[in-house]
Amino acid sequence: MVLDNLLGDGLISSGMLPVEHNDPINARILAISEDKIEGFVREPFEEIAVRSGVPMDVVMARIAAMLRARTIRRVRQTLLATNLAAGALVAWKVPENKIDAAFDWMFQRDPFSGHVVLRSTDTVTAGSDYKLWTTLKVPQGFSLQTHCELLVKKVGAERFRLMPAKGIFTLGVGHVRRKTIEPGSKSDQPAKMIPVQMVDLSEHEWSVLLALKREFTPEEIRPSPWVTRAKEAGVSPEEFYRLAEELNARKIIGRFSTFLEHVKPSAGGVRVTRFNALFHWAVPPGREIEAGGEVGRHHILTHCYWRDAGPEFKNVNIMAVAHGTDKQLLLDHKAAIDQHLQSSGIPVSYTNVFWGGRSEIKPSEISPHIYREWLAQQV
Repeated sequence: MVLDNLLGDGLISSGMLPVEHNDPINARILAISEDKIEGFVREPFEEIAVRSGVPMDVVMARIAAMLRARTIRRVRQTLLATNLAAGALVAWKVPENKIDAAFDWMFQRDPFSGHVVLRSTDTVTAGSDYKLWTTLKVPQGFSLQTHCELLVKKVGAERFRLMPAKGIFTLGVGHVRRKTIEPGSKSDQPAKMIPVQMVDLSEHEWSVLLALKREFTPEEIRPSPWVTRAKEAGVSPEEFYRLAEELNARKIIGRFSTFLEHVKPSAGGVRVTRFNALFHWAVPPGREIEAGGEVGRHHILTHCYWRDAGPEFKNVNIMAVAHGTDKQLLLDHKAAIDQHLQSSGIPVSYTNVFWGGRSEIKPSEISPHIYREWLAQQV
C-alpha cells in the first residue's frame, strides 16, 4: 500500500503530520495506545485503530511521526518485569556536590536502573534528605543489595534504602486521558493486588521474550509487526505467537504501549505533564492490601504499590504516583484520596508528597546474560 512505501522510505516525517499529543487525532490514538492494549496482541496497531475509531493507516502514520519527533519516546511491548527479575524502588542519600554526577552515572552507565529522578518535598520532613530515587531490576540469580553496594562505591552515596514491591495495585500510563479526570474519580470496586512472584523461563522462552520487548523503530510500525521479531528470535511466526500468548497467560506480559515524553517539552515546546508526585501513606501493618485497594482504585494514579519504606520514611507502606500540569490540582487529587481513606476507616499515621524534578526514564534491563557482561566490566 502507499502508506507502506511512505513508511519504508521515511517520507512520513514530523514536518508532514501533526506530532503534538494534543492534536485531536493524536489524542484519540494516544488515549488508547498509552495503556489500554493489555497483554499480547497479534495486530496491535489494528487493535488501536478499532478502539480509537481512527483508520489503521492513519494510526500507524501518526505513531511513526510522533516517534520520529520524540513526542513519543518509545513504542514497545511491556513486561511485568517484577515477575522476571528482583526489583525495588531505591532512595539514595548522596552528598549535594555529587548528586548530579550520581544521576548521570545511573542513567548512562547502569542499564538496570530504570527511572532516575531527583525528588524534593515542600518542607523538611522524614526522608527529605534522600533526593535521588531510582527503580532497579536485577536479573534472577543476582542480588539487589550487592548491586546497590556496588553503586555506592561508583557514585559516592552515603546510604540507600531498598523498597521492593510486595504487591501492585495500579500499573499504567495514560497521561492524555488522565488530563480531564476530576479529583475523587475512582472505580466502583477496590483495586485488586497483583502479588509479586518470580517466574522461571527457559532459554527458548527468553529468546522470544527479548525479541518481543525490544523497542520499535518508526520503520517497524506496520501491519503484522511480530513477523520480523519471530525471525529475530529464530522461530516461525506461529511459534512466536504461541509462546507470546503462553507467556501472557503466565502474567509475564504487560501492555503494548506508546510512551509519551512526559517530562521534557516536545520539539514544539508542548509538555504532556509538568509535575510528577510520589504520594506516601503509612497505614497499620496488616492493612496494606485493604489500603492499597482503596488508594489504587483512583483513576488519576499511574502506579500504586505496597512497599515498606522503613523508619527513615516513618514506616510508609503504600506509595502511588500521579502526573499533571497543575500542582494544586494534584494536591486536590491527593486530598480526595486522603478523605476516601478516612471515610473507609483506614487510619493513616503519616503521609507526604515527594515531587519529581530532573528525570530520565529507560526500561530496566532484565537479561541475566547482559547482567553478567556488565558486572565483568565494573571490576
